[in-house]
Amino acid sequence: MTEAKIETLQYRFDGPEHLPVLILGPSLGTTWHMWDRQVPELTKQWRVFRFDLPGHGGAPAYPAGAVADLTARLLTTLDGLGVQRFGYAGCALGGAVGIELALRHPERLASLALIAASPRFGTADEFRQRGVIVRTNGLDPIARSSPERWFTGGFAAAQPAITEWAVQMVRTTDPGCYIAACEALASFDVRAELGSVGVPTLVLVGSEDQVTGPAEARTLVAGIPDARLAVVPGASHLVPVEQPAAVTDLLVRHFSTAWQPGFDTATGHIALPAAVVKPVPAATPPQSVAVAEIAPPAVPQQQEGRPDPYDAGIKVRREVLGDAHVDRVLAGTDEFSGDFQELVTRYAWGEVWDRPGLDRRTRSCVTLTALVAGGHLEELAFHTRAALRNGLTPDEIKEVLLQTAVYCGVPAANRAFRVAQQVVREETTPPE
Repeated sequence: MTEAKIETLQYRFDGPEHLPVLILGPSLGTTWHMWDRQVPELTKQWRVFRFDLPGHGGAPAYPAGAVADLTARLLTTLDGLGVQRFGYAGCALGGAVGIELALRHPERLASLALIAASPRFGTADEFRQRGVIVRTNGLDPIARSSPERWFTGGFAAAQPAITEWAVQMVRTTDPGCYIAACEALASFDVRAELGSVGVPTLVLVGSEDQVTGPAEARTLVAGIPDARLAVVPGASHLVPVEQPAAVTDLLVRHFSTAWQPGFDTATGHIALPAAVVKPVPAATPPQSVAVAEIAPPAVPQQQEGRPDPYDAGIKVRREVLGDAHVDRVLAGTDEFSGDFQELVTRYAWGEVWDRPGLDRRTRSCVTLTALVAGGHLEELAFHTRAALRNGLTPDEIKEVLLQTAVYCGVPAANRAFRVAQQVVREETTPPE
């Protein structure tokens, strides 16, 4: 059996070859140029390695739909270059890669800086909705709104050249790779694992960041045993671009003083970090952090025999229909309807939708057809949303409904078109 090839990443080095390696990871929609203002100072002490996300900055367009996938590609690239141990600073999605490195590959990591990062980025629905918009309208709506998310209003107004650079950077990204990166963020959630991050960590955030702001930063600091917080005033999400001098100074100080040695000087052996014991919270924990949110979940009792499909079912149900829909349904469940909802989750979603024989796009096509045939217009509405989330375009949904006109009848298709048309308008209209 042949192993699947792991793609490598587009990269560049700056600085003398004999210096220790410091990696700078980019945010979604950016390129390695977001770090240009940090490089001159950092290369005085480190050999700086920068990389582009797939399909960003002209990099090969091999989509990566999980943070673990991006991390594997980064390590494969570094292995090919002979880089075994390094410091790492990442912004937003790049920060998620940094957390993944600390959790799964601690022996490679000497020190960590997380910028505009979070243990969970918003909600899965938000990022999957962004994927629907890009699939339908292209990247232009996202590109035009990027300066609002990335910069403070004053900076955007005073720096029109940088603002236009940001727009063009997003606009020239491969749409399929951007959608896959949204999926990676949608599925990323390490709140319960933060206590296992065993490297010294700087958590850096702009005071005006409305995407992953100070509240998310404090959650990271509360959960990571050896972490400290730095809030940069007057900066929004893309803080290395908006406040380059402040970010450079903080990175230099952190990586100069918190570089965990990679070997025991007495034996010459690699010193793997010991398992981290979750510490007692500090005397004055951040007020906005709820300890229950970041505590590890209880480990369920291991059951013998075939695994219960309920857990897989609720996961697939949320991924296909969205958290908001599933939460609304479950909130309305009582003693009378609870058994039915459990049956639907376990068998429809855990048994059938989770089978590997058909992909989710195909299952959506089949489901839409069956709902039109049965006249189930209420369920047709939320399964049209699900079809968009599963990767069908509005044109493909239209073709499915045209097919139903032939085999299910024109009146049924007529009603279905009215329902689906409204849903498509709602789901694919770019934000103002």
